[in-house]
Amino acid sequence: MKKIYFAGSIRGGRIDAELYNRLIGYMQKTSIVLTEHIGSPHLNLLEQGKRDIEIYDQDTAWLRESDVLIAECTCPSLGVGYELAYAEKIGKPCHIFYDRTKTQLSAMLTGNPYFIIHPYENEDEIYPIIDTIL
Repeated sequence: MKKIYFAGSIRGGRIDAELYNRLIGYMQKTSIVLTEHIGSPHLNLLEQGKRDIEIYDQDTAWLRESDVLIAECTCPSLGVGYELAYAEKIGKPCHIFYDRTKTQLSAMLTGNPYFIIHPYENEDEIYPIIDTIL
């Protein structure tokens, strides 16, 4: 089973949390999602009591353990950008999804040939692509 590091906005905004939850549930049918908590509607409550250093240590450990990083980047997030750069540095495959009707992805991502970018206009377009990744 592949181990997936799923990245999505937390402190940058939780507007897409329900989408994250659906994507994570879909991937869990065939793979292990190390960051399944990203889809939780109560994520900010889960973070309470954890020091930032603990979050950093855990997330970078999961990045090293993962086989692939899958990021949903419609909602901009400094943390997700950092996770993508970290994954690139350690040689993990990186797939980026974003809704082209809602945002324009940063040139720092679209201009980097390392990242495999999947723009979409409808959520249903995402699932067949995930199937090919996994």
